Amino acid sequence: MDRKRYFSDYMHDILIVLLVLSMILIAQQLSIKVYKWGIILLVLCTFLQIGFGNIPEKTPFWKSMKITGIAFGIIFLVFGLGIVIAPMLIKLTRG
Repeated sequence: MDRKRYFSDYMHDILIVLLVLSMILIAQQLSIKVYKWGIILLVLCTFLQIGFGNIPEKTPFWKSMKITGIAFGIIFLVFGLGIVIAPMLIKLTRG
């Protein structure tokens, strides 16, 4: 069976490996720098996984990039909105 692999298939495999690597880096107890790099890698891979996790299986490269761009736009919008709204909510609770 000759199955054509699409870009999203490769990215899912790469992201799984990177997520496991980031967990190993976080779990080690030898270096705080390695721990920090593990946290950074985990956050970046998580955002990428959110984007690529919503891509259908047989999607061509450019359409994958478009969907990922839209997912990143939504992520940045939600985080940006949280950054803007958080001070207002804190002021509300303090009276």
